[in-house]
Amino acid sequence: MKTDSFALRHLGPRENDLPQMLETIGVDSLEQLIDETIPSDIRLKNTLELEHIMTEYEYANHIRLLGRTNKVYKSYIGLGYHPTIVPPAIQRNIFENPGWYTAYTPYQAEIAQGRLEAILNFQTMVIELTGMEIANASLLDESTAAAEAMALLFDVRTRDQKKSNVCKFFVSEEILPQTLSVLQTRSTPIGVELVIGNHQEFDFSNEFFGAILQYPGKYGQVYDYADFIKKANDNEIKVAVAADILSLVKLTPPGEMGAAVVVGTTQRFGIPMGYGGPHAAYFATKEEYKRSMPGRIIGVSQDADGNRALRMALQTREQHIKREKATSNICTAQVLLSVMAGMFAVYHGPKGLKYIANKVHSTAATLAEALNKLGIYQTNTAFFDTIVVKADAQKVKAIAEKNEVNFYYIDNETISISINETILAHDVNQVIAVFAEAVGKEAFEIEEYVNENNYPDFLDRKTDFLTHEVFNKYHSETSLMRYIKKLERKDLSLNHSMIALGSCTMKLNAAAEMLPLSMPYWNTIHPFAPLDQVKGYTKMLKKLEHQLNVITGFAGTTLQPNSGAQGEYAGLMTIRAYHQSRGDNQRTVCLIPASAHGTNPASAAMAGMKIIVTKTMENGNIDVEDVREKALQYKDELSCLMVTYPSTHGVFESAIREITQIIHDNGGLVYMDGANMNAQVGLTNPATIGADVCHLNLHKTFAIPHGGGGPGVGPICVNEKLVPFLPTNPLVQVGGEKGITAISGAPYGSALVCLISYGYICMLGAEGITNATKYAILNANYMKARLEEHYPILYSGEKGRAAHEMILDCRGFKAKGIEVSDIAKRLMDYGYHAPTVSFPVAGTLMIEPTESEDLGELDRFCDAMISIRKEIDASSVDEPNNVLKNAPHTLHMLTSDSWFLPYSREKAAYPLEYVAENKFWPSVRRVDETYGDRNLICSCAPIEAYM
Repeated sequence: MKTDSFALRHLGPRENDLPQMLETIGVDSLEQLIDETIPSDIRLKNTLELEHIMTEYEYANHIRLLGRTNKVYKSYIGLGYHPTIVPPAIQRNIFENPGWYTAYTPYQAEIAQGRLEAILNFQTMVIELTGMEIANASLLDESTAAAEAMALLFDVRTRDQKKSNVCKFFVSEEILPQTLSVLQTRSTPIGVELVIGNHQEFDFSNEFFGAILQYPGKYGQVYDYADFIKKANDNEIKVAVAADILSLVKLTPPGEMGAAVVVGTTQRFGIPMGYGGPHAAYFATKEEYKRSMPGRIIGVSQDADGNRALRMALQTREQHIKREKATSNICTAQVLLSVMAGMFAVYHGPKGLKYIANKVHSTAATLAEALNKLGIYQTNTAFFDTIVVKADAQKVKAIAEKNEVNFYYIDNETISISINETILAHDVNQVIAVFAEAVGKEAFEIEEYVNENNYPDFLDRKTDFLTHEVFNKYHSETSLMRYIKKLERKDLSLNHSMIALGSCTMKLNAAAEMLPLSMPYWNTIHPFAPLDQVKGYTKMLKKLEHQLNVITGFAGTTLQPNSGAQGEYAGLMTIRAYHQSRGDNQRTVCLIPASAHGTNPASAAMAGMKIIVTKTMENGNIDVEDVREKALQYKDELSCLMVTYPSTHGVFESAIREITQIIHDNGGLVYMDGANMNAQVGLTNPATIGADVCHLNLHKTFAIPHGGGGPGVGPICVNEKLVPFLPTNPLVQVGGEKGITAISGAPYGSALVCLISYGYICMLGAEGITNATKYAILNANYMKARLEEHYPILYSGEKGRAAHEMILDCRGFKAKGIEVSDIAKRLMDYGYHAPTVSFPVAGTLMIEPTESEDLGELDRFCDAMISIRKEIDASSVDEPNNVLKNAPHTLHMLTSDSWFLPYSREKAAYPLEYVAENKFWPSVRRVDETYGDRNLICSCAPIEAYM
């Protein structure tokens, strides 16, 4: 046993398991199975050309040494990113804890109550700090949240505004530069015209439907926006405000000024900068806009016994229902980071947050006064944490960098300095010394801090916040640790059992891949730090881009999109830019198979495309003749085809190259959705099947953890013709020479977690990642062989094989009175999270085991499903009081004095022998979905509100 082989640890089945598994499947070898699964004409002929495989120990040394080539300077750059103190109790108990970072999106609420409570805390924090009525479970970053605000305000225009095609959106010139770039990307395709200007000179014309302001401004100036917002509202112009969340501890919240939407980032609430992400953005609005709000909302409902239970609310907003009518393609959040930010507020409480905000403001005021004494005058008339001074920028920069200090240099004579919670007295004295040297004066040290506010008294916050018990109870480390553990125990994660979600690839997130995320040389870097300070990041990110190019067969990659849906959008926008560069502005038709994931049509609509749906045949495959017919019909307008491969039904369609050729013959390009890339790596690739661009879910195929619903990373890989159009950033040179404007705020999106995928590829190498694909296909076909005697398998390839996932058809069980949701809930009693429910076909379960589950776990899951099938057979439509309909069964039910159910407690709680060894208890009974939507509560309201 080669104990230093990472592949040995990553791949679940042992070598001596293979004969049994292959026999069960009915093949002689793993190679035979692969040959019968993947069409021969798209198989790769050569091994992937990747560098030599590293052991875990080699990789740990490599990433440590590479990290040291980054320079960790004291950062005063600001622009929406700040050094922060991550409380060790949160770092160890959440950020570094697989019980939190390996959980899936809380679609199965009964086994996600802990995470749901943590996100509810986050929503409450956002609502109270912003002064708004409703908030979501987080968005990707501040810039994309601002773009979502623009789209929401466009969607909720008055009837007259829509009738008159009012399409102008005012953007204050105080907006962060990266946010402006994302707004530019998002506005044009949907028909919004941006007008950028000085908010003090805005004329409130009826040609505008909305406006966005920055609070404080990009260089720290604090404005009173109350009058602007009142005039805007009087003229039916709805206002969004991008607000620094820490400033809202001291400043009047935008909600109290009449804002319609407030957005921002919670990064400075205990989240490392990580060269740009991941960080949890926030989005808060008025309750009247709840049906248009992007992303997810966690709401309060009740379970079957009437007890309080949490769940994801208002699911009709999800784009899998709205599809091309969706106003947002958001299908995720930044849950792990929002949990951390919410817990930061829990740990510090309102008094602690006031202490931090007062300290930051006082430090900024003290520094401003000190610099004034040097004759370096501060120009912001009101500020919270950022001051602007006049000085020789080049001279200051040289001295500052010699002292390992970064400021932001606005122009040759203007410098901004942003203060954060890590700044101590000796740091302030260092800044004074830098400027003293620059102007040739003697440095001095501060003796006391300035304590009066440097903004008008009428902007001082008057309202209380974080009054709920949860923010005033857990301020010792012991109490916080126990609270976090209490929540963790309510959640089923990968550290408990397999999560066999089709399309979601819940694989091992190896500890060796995760450890570098806590290293200061990686997690404390500002995304706009000078390039000579980020050599480690540059080398790692460029190498990861190269690795992904090799794997996909493409010529270029951008890591900027910070979710899979953002990757879809980025891919479509590069296609759009390519056609426009050739004068083909009329090419706007996007063909999408009926079986596609709901984000596909939503992304295409956001990219300004006209969506034409192509038929799917009875066997689940794309109808080639319908594609041919529609490609010919729209020959002059065809922009692209969006295709998932292997298909959404878990099948390698043999006609894929014919389909892509049809599109190319008619002037279109092919976008491949990479959701199922775990079945391709090393065996085939998007370039070989004829795609021009694909997005990859690094949080699926390349081992970034799902984090309870985020972070995700969705880079796009493109062929040579699309490389020039890759997205840019206004502050750091990235992307193509004809690149589109930004997709996300940071130049490399969520750069910190890219370390995970980099480690995954480095430690597995070409052989390991190819074997990962083979074992994913092996595990899926083994489960298929075991389950197909008990459940109808909906689709399979031409030789009867599944790809890396399969669909169980549960629709026939309605004759027994059993719905697919009953099976999902009953699986909880067996210690398992349900597979993907009712996607891509209603009434089905889509199962994907991944390569990292061993034979014992595969068998336990199959045994559970077979046992449930027997329970289905014993059920009757005339007797709904059965073990499936009552599932899940809680500990409270089992220990209650009364038991009136027509089956034993043992059958309810311990249906198979293995369950008793490691019982996971759902903390609530089945959640009432409709009750929660009818009575929407999305914050920690007083207990009376739940009655």
